[in-house]
Amino acid sequence: MTDSTDDVVIENKFPITSIEKTEPPQGVKEGEWYEYVIGEGSSAITGRRSGSLKAVTEYVEEYADNLNRRSALGYSAYAARKPTKPAKPAESAEAAEPVKPAK
Repeated sequence: MTDSTDDVVIENKFPITSIEKTEPPQGVKEGEWYEYVIGEGSSAITGRRSGSLKAVTEYVEEYADNLNRRSALGYSAYAARKPTKPAKPAESAEAAEPVKPAK
């Protein structure tokens, strides 16, 4: 499946493979918990989330969509983007060299 947004074709590299009810994590005694799998093979991402099936499904759909969009734009789907360093400001207006007009 593909989607097209702003001339970028988004390929579904991370499909939702499953969402299944599971036992709560150790130490948690209440709540509905679901285990989900996004992707396949070595690209599979497994997670757990509490909530209703509808709420968990909406979360997983958004998560998979974000992974697919990042992948389509060339970002790593696994690593967070590194923040860019802000440009260093000039010490003062007088210290900066004047721009010479082009001839």
